Amino acid sequence: MGVSISFISATTEELDRAENEPSWADEYIYELYTSDDVSIPDRPRGGPDKAWAGLQFLLDDTDVQLDFLMDGFQIQEDGTLFGWSAEQIESVARQLREMPWERLAAHYDPERMMKEEVYPKTWRLDPEGELDWLERSYDELVAFFKEAVEGGYGAFMNFSF
Repeated sequence: MGVSISFISATTEELDRAENEPSWADEYIYELYTSDDVSIPDRPRGGPDKAWAGLQFLLDDTDVQLDFLMDGFQIQEDGTLFGWSAEQIESVARQLREMPWERLAAHYDPERMMKEEVYPKTWRLDPEGELDWLERSYDELVAFFKEAVEGGYGAFMNFSF
């Protein structure tokens, strides 16, 4: 399975309710991801999946203020679900728009990533393939934040391990 991060957009009301009723949030998010019910709105979703730590490594060497494991507010005590306000989403979206992939990719260092045990620790197996994977994941992340801002959404961030 592996450790992964995903985002699904959320309204302010949903985030408020999730903060007050964490068990409701688990069930609701599951429905958002899996339901064929047309009454459940189709909304932006996506994320870095298993590439989150590799992207975090690249982002840490830039001025983008994004920390997957520290940003947002904790909803579940076990650290598996977080809420991000619309303001946080907008701030990160702005920073990501200003960070072209080429500038981010300049920080790619498979040897250092292996030495620092950056998940999923496959960086030396196929360095160019892994860089392409990070680029696709980054593009998906940027698209999610852009679409969430356009819809006026905050987000739920699911951290599964």
